[in-house]
Amino acid sequence: MANFSHLTKDQLKQKLWEEVALKADLIANGVDISKEALASIKLGTEIKEQVHCLFEMDFQDHDFELPADFNLPLGISVSFNWNPAALYKIVTEKGKFILIKNGNKVSDIEFHKRPGFYGKKTSDGKNMENIGVYNPDGHVFVVYSNECSYKDKGEDCLFCNINHTKDTYAEKEGTEWKTPVQIGEVVAEAYKSGIARHVTITGGVIPERRELEYYLDVADEIKNHTGLEDFNGTATVAAPLDLSNIDRLKEAGYRTTSMNLEIWDKNIYKTICPGKANGSGGWDHWVEALEHAIKVFGYGRVRSTFVTGIEPKNRTLEGFEYLISKGVVAIASLWIPNPGSVLEGHRTPESAWHLDLAEKNVNLWKKNGITYDQIFDANAGSDALQHDIYRIQDETLPVFNLQNSLV
Repeated sequence: MANFSHLTKDQLKQKLWEEVALKADLIANGVDISKEALASIKLGTEIKEQVHCLFEMDFQDHDFELPADFNLPLGISVSFNWNPAALYKIVTEKGKFILIKNGNKVSDIEFHKRPGFYGKKTSDGKNMENIGVYNPDGHVFVVYSNECSYKDKGEDCLFCNINHTKDTYAEKEGTEWKTPVQIGEVVAEAYKSGIARHVTITGGVIPERRELEYYLDVADEIKNHTGLEDFNGTATVAAPLDLSNIDRLKEAGYRTTSMNLEIWDKNIYKTICPGKANGSGGWDHWVEALEHAIKVFGYGRVRSTFVTGIEPKNRTLEGFEYLISKGVVAIASLWIPNPGSVLEGHRTPESAWHLDLAEKNVNLWKKNGITYDQIFDANAGSDALQHDIYRIQDETLPVFNLQNSLV
């Protein structure tokens, strides 16, 4: 972490805002890496490697390993989204990794360390990192399957490349179904290591009854292996036609649930998310299910992610204002035109557009009393722009604690 002891609190905040703006640019436009830098990273031993558990988030498919994420000098975490055509590039300089743009140094960076449960095996011999991915900071992200039933109907969400990712990386990384026992073992190992505090279970859309029974079995195995009745889990599901299934998820031990609406404008929703528009009761039922989930799980204990940059910003904000006022942790996910998706080759809005939306997103949370602890528990990671902004405003990022200790 950079030396910041000479900075005032306001100066430190300004530097953090600059890092978050840089992060938005890196996510929206991607980053390249030199062959020398890539060769010098101790991927798979000391440094955490990418695992394609759900989506290919790089700008191109690849048959070689890449790092998963890195920190900027003040501790802002950035996902590594590889784009060989990016203006930003990671290179080595005097044994350190630096970020350059158009040949000029922008920042020092530090890749994330590999967590302790990576490299270990489940009882049936599977690599634990292929069952559960570690996300900043304290999240285990489990994708039980890259199967999505919308594909068979030709109704995939246009931004989604879940089936493409399975076809591309299944042989190397094992994107097949994970068993409840495997998940229980991995979550227990991650919790035992002391780094994990939350687990998200997610996957493609599958038939409702099959999905519910699977989630109940997973909860049982997590409790069995961890010994925890409350394992702080999020069940990410399609909006069930039978709303009582939401109650059963709560009864099974999940602390939060997520149903990702993706798009607020109904007409755009029909075009971009045809499977969701034609199934799961459609847009209106999805909203009804979110409101029912709030009654079951409680205020601030239900998430709905939006893929932002496809519909106009004012329409997204309209949806945020409505859902957040009900207690839903609606959150913007910066859209990257993923390889293999129908929208591959399109362009996301400029990073400043996304940064502005993220700040407005946070302001709506705070206006409606959504706490950071609720945001942490409801999300699959803590490295979204909104997490950074919330914690800069509240002065709760680790760098503030370090500064206070030096005063």
